[in-house]
Amino acid sequence: MSGSGVPGYAEAYRQSVEDPDTFWRAAAKDVHWIATPASIVERQDAARSRWFPDGTLNTCFNALDRHVALGRADQVALIYDSPGTGFKRQYSYADLTERTAKFAGVLRALGVAKGDRVLLYLPMIAEAVVAMLACARLGAVHCVASGELAPSELAFRIEDAQPKVVVSASCGIEPTPVSGYKPTLDRALALSAHKPGRCVIVQRPQSDAPLGESELDYASLMRSSAIQPTECVEVTATDPLYVLHTSTANGTLRRTVRDNGGHAVALRWSMTHIYDVGPGDVLFTAADIGSTVGHSYLVYAPLLTGATTVLYAGKPLGTPDPGAYWRVAAEYGVKTLITTSAAIRELEGADPDGAIRSRYDLSCLRTVFLANERLDPDRQDWETVELDAAAHNHRRVDLSTRIRDGGGRAWNSSAWWPQ
Repeated sequence: MSGSGVPGYAEAYRQSVEDPDTFWRAAAKDVHWIATPASIVERQDAARSRWFPDGTLNTCFNALDRHVALGRADQVALIYDSPGTGFKRQYSYADLTERTAKFAGVLRALGVAKGDRVLLYLPMIAEAVVAMLACARLGAVHCVASGELAPSELAFRIEDAQPKVVVSASCGIEPTPVSGYKPTLDRALALSAHKPGRCVIVQRPQSDAPLGESELDYASLMRSSAIQPTECVEVTATDPLYVLHTSTANGTLRRTVRDNGGHAVALRWSMTHIYDVGPGDVLFTAADIGSTVGHSYLVYAPLLTGATTVLYAGKPLGTPDPGAYWRVAAEYGVKTLITTSAAIRELEGADPDGAIRSRYDLSCLRTVFLANERLDPDRQDWETVELDAAAHNHRRVDLSTRIRDGGGRAWNSSAWWPQ
């Protein structure tokens, strides 16, 4: 069946409104705290609150080290699938922890400390996940910039973030066969009044970029025996985890700042109670890593849960055909897919009879979540018929309706945050 609500959500919402301290104190038990918070929320004004203000933790520990300690070292944490290059790789929790600890050591060796900003201008590659988690491990604040930015837009973000280090790549693969990340970064740095101390460049085999005096090769740094892996740094729950810049309709820049504690608790709660994803389940979030959805549900939420997340460096169409998402779901045993209504419309238009979809066994797929906007009735009918037949009574939850009770407040699908 398909539906627009989540069973039990109305009751959970009622409890969170009537007794938020008890509700979120219980939810916080699913997060590992260094200092368990005694205070749950401090209301600053009608629009702002400080969650778990006297608690301390480390988000990277909760996303990686904790699962290794609990016996999930050999479980797959991250699946990387690049249809443009044909490269696929799976990273266990132990492997991802090791890589992250090492790159955190690299950043520390370059002078990055707790509270510093690191700008990440990277394509959809596993190193982007490692870099985000490495910043969290140090208590540094990551700022991910989209690969589609013009040099002037990237320069504006560099000036606003004031990063100590920039991490980038020689090139990307999508949407063109090879897109020059390094040339765009070079032009942006020339325009920016702020100059980071160092740039770390991931050299990809499709295009090798020349490095300047302040630029370092990612692979060489990761191989260096002089740089030691770094342990997790304790931060307060209200310390920022990341800043994400988005452009508004009138062209101004908006900053979204997420803290460590409230972010971890809310995302961990949502995995169980909204998305029905638990430890060992496979979640495929078809979103760019530089988006809010990508930050929350491609990287942090599944790893905080001990699930497996899929990083797919492709599109609904053209990589290579309209069966791409279904191939990924079938190949990796995806239980839950998060995508957009626009993607479903593209898939229906390219495969109206489901002939391509029918090539794949989707019996693993239980729920499809759609975000951004409501799906029109014709596309709903196509999605219901095609996926019910393939996934055996799958459930569709249209997040654009804002999962709600009768009171009108909801889990906000644009902010991906409890409102």
